[in-house]
Amino acid sequence: MSEQTLKQKTANGLLWGGIMNGAQQVLNLVFGIFLARCLSAEDYGLVGMLTIFALIATALQESGFISALNRKKEATDEDFNAVFWFNVLCSMMVYLVLFAAAPLIAAWFRQPLLVPLARVSFLSFVISSLNTAPRAWLFRHIMVRETALLSVGALFVSGLTGVVLAWMGFAYWAIVCQNLTFCTMLTVGSWTFCKWRPSFHINLRPLREMIGFSSRLLATNIFTHLNNNLFSIVFGRLYGEQTVGYYNQANKWTGMGYTLLTGMVWSVTQPLFARLSDETAERKQRVFRKMLRLTAFLSCPALFGLALVAGEFITIAITDKWLPSAHLMQWLCIGGAFFPIASLYSNFVVSQGHSQIFMWNTLAQCLVQMLLMVWLYPYGVDVMVWAYVVANTLWLFVWHHFVRRLIGLRLRDALRDVVPFVVLAAVSMFLAWGAAALCGGGIYLSLLVKVVVVAVVYVASLRLLGAQIMAECLDFAKEKLHIK
Repeated sequence: MSEQTLKQKTANGLLWGGIMNGAQQVLNLVFGIFLARCLSAEDYGLVGMLTIFALIATALQESGFISALNRKKEATDEDFNAVFWFNVLCSMMVYLVLFAAAPLIAAWFRQPLLVPLARVSFLSFVISSLNTAPRAWLFRHIMVRETALLSVGALFVSGLTGVVLAWMGFAYWAIVCQNLTFCTMLTVGSWTFCKWRPSFHINLRPLREMIGFSSRLLATNIFTHLNNNLFSIVFGRLYGEQTVGYYNQANKWTGMGYTLLTGMVWSVTQPLFARLSDETAERKQRVFRKMLRLTAFLSCPALFGLALVAGEFITIAITDKWLPSAHLMQWLCIGGAFFPIASLYSNFVVSQGHSQIFMWNTLAQCLVQMLLMVWLYPYGVDVMVWAYVVANTLWLFVWHHFVRRLIGLRLRDALRDVVPFVVLAAVSMFLAWGAAALCGGGIYLSLLVKVVVVAVVYVASLRLLGAQIMAECLDFAKEKLHIK
């Protein structure tokens, strides 16, 4: 693939990835506001206690085969068929195990309501098993536009379902039904756009050449889910469903911020980096650094800005009954600014076929997090969240070590690509906070002043410094909008 063709395909993929994730986050925002106003912290906490089990079950069902199929130079119908039937059979077995284990899960959290809730909620990954193969087909063919349409449609229907049920008084069942509807709609949509169809000839032999790579991704995904949802397990056991609800609410809004960016970048970078596997280290480094600058340029102001307005946002959007989650959200947002950057590093490592590095690095990171939780839990929720943010941010240096070994990217070059955006975003936040404090006034004025000052200072600073990445983004937007 030529340099120009690859560049255009990447740009179009980023555009549709941005549209998809932007629309998703807008819908999540709207439906999330309605649900949070209708439901209590206890409702969110009950569902949050089950999140880790559902995510691990989904990882077992998918088993890393989407990335494995994407990495193959030639993926045949037999490969997709083997993945499809493996996922279906595996999901059924895992569901039966979790169905039987529901009373044990409820006993751990000392909450009997979790037994029926778990058995219904875990049906979601059985439904999702039906769309792993078609999603892999869409992903391999970089059909980001089609994926955007089906994802947004599924989110709209499921969100509407959840809001209606919550308004009718179904409490935590509204969230469960919303998740089940989303999985069902996503599965139907995937089959609508996918041109491949399975056969009833079950042959799992094609999995042999993928199992080594995919099994490492499976282990990695499990530990990633443990790392990202460790607080739900710890808080649910030690502090009850209300604390889990406050934390999950903070984590949800933070996740919306960085998921918009990671989703946009991930939808393009894995296929892009995989196509570069035979290129020179110099070209790989050039492409990687450009993506690194783009990610930092977007993520730092977005997440730092969300941290700045967390209190105003929580109060205005979902009322002050959720205000205890605001300070947690601020710390999670600061750490969340670096999540898309870490995702870019890990995607590159995986795309180059080094899933073992991804696995062991993620495993080590998870173990560090667990040790920190064991050490710090007597000091309370805030200290554990601070430690989580610091540890995950510092782990970027570990990810960089492995990327340097692969393409020779020096640390000072990576810092030169990232640090200016971190500093400019932090300075913009400080000036916005000071301006809002001087203006005084109510909560709406404070929010307006902060947003305007951050936007003006950040953009003006980049223009004065002649930041090339911003100029390229503006030129691309003008080209797509036909602005001369």
